[in-house]
Amino acid sequence: MRRDDEMRTARQTGRLFVLSAPLLLLGAGILIAQTPAPSTRAAGFDVDVRPVLTETCQACHNSKVTSGGLDIGPLLDPGSLASHRTTWERIVARLHAGEMPPKGAARPPAEKLTSLMTYVERELDRIDRAQPANPGRVTARRLNRQEYGNTVRDLLGVEIRAEDEFPPDDSGYGFDNIADVLTVSPALMQKYLSLAERIASRAVGGDPLPPAGFFSRRDRVRRLDASAIELQEIIERDAEYVVRVTVAGYRPNQDAPVTLAISVDGKPVKTASIPVGISAVNRQGGATQRTIEEVRVFLAGNAHVFRAELVGDGGVTAIPENVRLNASRNIFPETIEIAGPYAPSTPQPATKAWLPCAPSSGASCITRTLNALARRSYRRPPSKEEVSELAVIVNKAKAAGYSPEQSLQFGIAAMLVSPNFLFRIEREPKPGTTTRISDLELATRVSYFLWSSMPDEELLRLAESRKLGEPRVLRAQVVRMIADPKSQALADNFAGQWLETRSLDAMKPDAAKFPTWGPELRDAMRTETRMFFEAVLRENRPISDFIDAKYTFLNERLAKHYGIEGVTGPAFRRVELTTTQRSGVFTQASVLTVSSYPTRTSPVLRGKYLLENALNAPPPAPPAAVPALSEEGVGVARTIRQQLEQHRADPVCASCHTRMDPLGFSLENYDAIGRWRTEEGKLPIDPTGEFPNGRRFSGPADLKTLLRDNMREFTGGLTEKLLTYSLGRGVEAYDRVTLRDLARQTADQEYRLQALITGIVQSVPFQQRRAAR
Repeated sequence: MRRDDEMRTARQTGRLFVLSAPLLLLGAGILIAQTPAPSTRAAGFDVDVRPVLTETCQACHNSKVTSGGLDIGPLLDPGSLASHRTTWERIVARLHAGEMPPKGAARPPAEKLTSLMTYVERELDRIDRAQPANPGRVTARRLNRQEYGNTVRDLLGVEIRAEDEFPPDDSGYGFDNIADVLTVSPALMQKYLSLAERIASRAVGGDPLPPAGFFSRRDRVRRLDASAIELQEIIERDAEYVVRVTVAGYRPNQDAPVTLAISVDGKPVKTASIPVGISAVNRQGGATQRTIEEVRVFLAGNAHVFRAELVGDGGVTAIPENVRLNASRNIFPETIEIAGPYAPSTPQPATKAWLPCAPSSGASCITRTLNALARRSYRRPPSKEEVSELAVIVNKAKAAGYSPEQSLQFGIAAMLVSPNFLFRIEREPKPGTTTRISDLELATRVSYFLWSSMPDEELLRLAESRKLGEPRVLRAQVVRMIADPKSQALADNFAGQWLETRSLDAMKPDAAKFPTWGPELRDAMRTETRMFFEAVLRENRPISDFIDAKYTFLNERLAKHYGIEGVTGPAFRRVELTTTQRSGVFTQASVLTVSSYPTRTSPVLRGKYLLENALNAPPPAPPAAVPALSEEGVGVARTIRQQLEQHRADPVCASCHTRMDPLGFSLENYDAIGRWRTEEGKLPIDPTGEFPNGRRFSGPADLKTLLRDNMREFTGGLTEKLLTYSLGRGVEAYDRVTLRDLARQTADQEYRLQALITGIVQSVPFQQRRAAR
């Protein structure tokens, strides 16, 4: 069992059943009413609850016949709503899902079931609100590897590939920023120590240049199309570098050369005329010609994008997907390599935006620099003692003979391994109390929520002046931060884990069955979902767009995969959708691929995916020793759907599969890499089905209608995911009120995503902290 599942199971009593997916399937909303007097509550229980329990439920759920392990007897008193709260939540969830009464049993009129659920939900809400406010607490939280990389970038302007430097962080509740699982091992601490020295050296540039040589990785070269490739590489030092491009292949019966254009960060650095390779050896033996072009350029230490493309040649033809890049039929750029660093041939001005003065100018500059860096890296004004300790390290290095620049590097490295940098530390309230966090702590919470990085100067200044906590000011900052490009981190780190698109790199679809799969298609899938989430976020779109927005973001490669015409070139652009085949994230190829097997689709996996990530109602783990479905004859003798009938025929399996399978069947028109299809092999696809409450559907369009009909419940699930991510802890029972209020406030503001995010930032759990008990 994954750590996520273990933690989820351990705290199952804290789940918000009233906001979970089963509510979705019947469409009843949560009604919050005025708190009635005790006598009124008892009377309401006698009218709305007890008759249904005794007349409908008790026959199967009593002290002698405890179907599903439930005895109604202890629940026949109004006080049971408090004493048996978890049981009542389960009952309401099953009723909303239409799973009870079971198929074939007598069913009360719908209005009676609605009255029961409305009464119980209202009373549970009243019980929750009667409790003292509890914001919970988060332990000191280590920066995860994405947060570490982003923080170093924003602090010192140094780009690192965190995924290359650190192992994956542990996850809890579906996210890798959960405080309780972000531990520090001796091996990780050693990585922090060695990386801090490298980062400081790159930031200051006080060390001699290392020996030059080729260092870029060929596996990072990405093909944009038949005539263009791209490499994103991190340059560690301000120096000159050689960019080498290899062009391969030849064209039979053509003599006109092609033009190769090499650019860095979109700026041309060289063009060259490349022969097409018509030579005797090519004609006779079909040998592949390779031409190498190089250019030497000065580059600042940072991340750069290198591109090589054939331009200005109408004879460049697209390569059919089934042929790929056939060197005997066409000519194309093959790879890009980078060599260096070399000493600049002409002096280059130093450009260090974070450095307020030249280290060689004296001790006052060092103190000024350390104070400024400590304020930003510790996310608060440092004490005199803290700055003095860093200055001592710098002075010892100078006394040992290091240059002023190198000595400063020692101080910066010490800063980067300080707990004040590596951990988000908040002051502890007095025992037994709850307190509002400081404005500086609030700035840190907001910045790591929206940017996965440290507060910027504007946020810090507002926090230091104690203005950030003002609701109007905080709202304005949230809007500003969402508009900033750094909010892409929310798409990468929240949406990438919520929708599981981070798992695309681990997907290995069968090459024989899916020959069009490759790195270019995989990256295009991920880009579509990221850009889509960013559009919903930055344009403040309603979260219903996640269900059925009639637009998406495509390049030519992905558009062909979808069968959408009129999109050319490697660049992504917004595309309006005109059919019901594609809309929202749940019909995007990224989601459909991560919820499939390498060789085929799985209605079970896709149904489970929707329950977990769209409906917030994960099914329990399957029983032990459940045999895998045989793939023999799939698409010829029978479909996966027909095989799944075996599971639903087994009562042990049916309880979950009757919920999962219909959801998965609705997406069976998409193959294992998200292409639309009408047949599975030689057999027609059947995307129809029926939910436990009797509601029938046919295909993805009906699935989206079902979700749209129940926006309040969909909002509840997304709210719990976002609150978990923002707080860095799992949602507990005492968070129920906050979650209900956030979902209701979001609904009142047309379900806008920014309304939900602003509500979270202004909520009690986000702005307050409870002392340890």
